[in-house]
This record gives sequence, structure tokens and C-alpha cells, in this order.
Amino acid sequence: MARKSSVSSIAAGTIATCGGSEVREARAPTVMRRMRGWGAVLLVLLLLPSLALAAPFAYIPNRGNNNVSVIDTATDTVVATVAVGIGPYDAAVNSAGTRVYVVNEPSNNVSVIDTATNTVVATVAVGNGPSGMAVNPAGTRAYVANRNSDNVSVIDTATNTVVATAGVGFWPIGVAVNPAGTRVYVANKNSNNVSVIDTATNTVIATVAVGNAPFGAAINPAGTRVYVANSSSNNVSVIDTTTNTVAATVAVGTAPSGMAVNPSGTRAYVTNWTSNNVSVIDTATNTVVATVAVGSNPYGVAVNPAGTRAYVTNAGSNNVSEIDTATNTVVATVAVGAQPTSLGQFIGPATAAAAGIPTLSEWGMILLSGIMALFGLAQVRRRGNGTPA
Repeated sequence: MARKSSVSSIAAGTIATCGGSEVREARAPTVMRRMRGWGAVLLVLLLLPSLALAAPFAYIPNRGNNNVSVIDTATDTVVATVAVGIGPYDAAVNSAGTRVYVVNEPSNNVSVIDTATNTVVATVAVGNGPSGMAVNPAGTRAYVANRNSDNVSVIDTATNTVVATAGVGFWPIGVAVNPAGTRVYVANKNSNNVSVIDTATNTVIATVAVGNAPFGAAINPAGTRVYVANSSSNNVSVIDTTTNTVAATVAVGTAPSGMAVNPSGTRAYVTNWTSNNVSVIDTATNTVVATVAVGSNPYGVAVNPAGTRAYVTNAGSNNVSEIDTATNTVVATVAVGAQPTSLGQFIGPATAAAAGIPTLSEWGMILLSGIMALFGLAQVRRRGNGTPA
């Protein structure tokens, strides 16, 4: 027993005295596993910030060319041109940014564009003289104002078919859908009023008298106010959606046409066709706080999802003015086709980066290099201690 104890002690002593090698060999796999685990976690964390959103695209109908110019708002350049029907008048992008609906007035139809390929994937016959449209927030319905047949075509976007037709006032054109998707507001130019449609029944439940020749319409994000540009009375009617009455009237430029409200609901933008400018309305006070000179015959206006830029289609100068909403100045002008128009929300949401492939930032590369260096050093030490790599 004494001899076995002695041997055991000697063995233990050997391990203790040589302890460096055996202990390191025993601990190395554990250390390596931890390093690999943390390395994987750090790599994922480094990749996540690089999944940035790409700037949205703007889709501009060109009435004179029967096509749509696709503008990359990050570079302010036209990256594609999509042939559609005859005389495209308005465009609206769904909330997912996957489809653009373009009304072709003389063709009496709507072109449906797949934004992934910038090709027309469907054509939907509607009423006579389609001029304005909007898509509900869920993206399930598109509402088209047919000014020559005095009605609104309701399109089921899943089947690209008209599932209902709602009679409205005379010469309907501007269309806006509330955030809940329960109400549609249609500006009737020749009857000087706005029709309120209940989307559950597709029937008009109220009619609101506004100014002369109402044209464009836009609703705030809270769904509490609708702004209507009255092209012949040179003002904007502000409708309280709770009571369906005009709560305020704001004087603007000459022949206002297009309307848009920023995502925070603090500013409304109206294009003035004859004045060649844009009136900026403070929605808290219902007063014009800025006037921005743009191109010739500005028609439509849309605000980007960040609220930092407003884009104006200038039908007379064949271009789009980009307004910096912080300074209310034009910071870029993009040439497009002939007679660009559009009263709807022609700017889509921000989308995932092209191809969806993440890239490492410069700091990420530095940190990753450090991790790889530590991994390599551990491998070298293992080889020096006689352990297999």
C-alpha cells in the first residue's frame, strides 16, 4: 500500500511539476470552444448593423410618354423606365413597397407594377377616365377615382379584379384612405365636395362641402384631419373626420392641386399649379409657414417615409423637385419623362439593402481581424504543446 501510495504521489507530483503541459492540454479544447462560440456571437453582432435599409424609390407617371420613371431617392437618378398604358395620370405604392398601381386615363385601366422587376404584371379594367387613386394600409384594396363615370372602382389586390363600384360626386379625382382603412375620402372637382366612403359597405356615408374645384386630398397619420386642395378658390379645406365638417380653411398659392402630409402630421404640402411653388402648412396653426419655388406647373407631391424630403412632379418642366423639409429649399432636380403628374403616394417605403446580402463595416472588419488573430495564436500554442490542431 505504501509503494502504491508513493507511486501515486510521484505520479501526482509529475503532473504537478509538468503541470503546465497537461493542464494546458486539458484546458485547451474548452478555451477553443469558448473562443469559437464568442467569435460566432461577435460575427453575428457585427453583421446586424450592416443590414441597413435602402432609400425608397419614387414612381413618376409620365403622361406624355406612357411610362413611369423609377427614381432611386438615394442617388436622385432614374434607374428604370416602365411602359404602362396610355396617359398615365397617377401612381400609388402599397405599404409593403412590392406593387405600384398606375391609373391610365385614356386606357380606362390600371397597370400593376412589380417593384422587384419593374415590370407590369397585371392590367385591371376600371371606369371611364381614371385619374386618382390610393391603396389602403393593409395593401388589400386599391381605390380608383373615375372622373368621367363619377364613381370609384374598388380593386382586390390579391386577384387584381374590381370587386365593387361606389358612386360619388361629379368628376372625382383626389383619393385618400384613413390609417385604419375604414374610410376613403374622394375629392369631387365639379361638385365642390368630398365623398366619404365606408370601406365595409363601399357606400358613401357622408358628403362634405369644401372650396371650389377640389383636386388633391391627403389625410394625416392620426386619421383626424383630411386636407383638400381647392384649385379654383386657391385654398385648402381642413376636414375634421370625427364630424365630417370643415374645421379650417388655409389660403395658399394659385390653382393648388396636389396634397401630402408628412409622417409626423406636423406639416402639409400643397402644390400650386399656376404659382409654380409649394405652400408648406403648419398643421398645428393651419397657417402657411413657407413657400418653396419649384419647377413649372407642379402637380403632385409626396413625402418620403423619414419625412426629410418632399418630391414634387413638375408637369410643365418635365422634372421632379426634391425639397429638404428642414430648410424648405430645393436640393435636387431630377429629369424624368414628359408631363410628369401623380396625386397619390408615389414614394414607397424604405426597403432592405439590394440583394439582401449583409456587408461588414470597417470597424467590424477590424474587430473580426482581432478575433481571427486570437484564434490563430491559440492554434500556434496548441501545436507547440504537442496537441493536434
